[in-house]
Amino acid sequence: MREIEVFIDTEEIAEFFMKELVQRGYVPSEDELEEIADITFEYLIAKCIIDEEWEDDV
Repeated sequence: MREIEVFIDTEEIAEFFMKELVQRGYVPSEDELEEIADITFEYLIAKCIIDEEWEDDV
């Protein structure tokens, strides 16, 4: 299997969840969205779906 590079940040995740939750009738706070985004990012790392890299590493 080949490797591809994908760049994901928690801001992008938060925006995605905001859009999806609003469509489903929920209105999360900014803090709740940040927490959901952080948890999602950590989940993707834990499942080895993504690797965390800092901007100065790129």
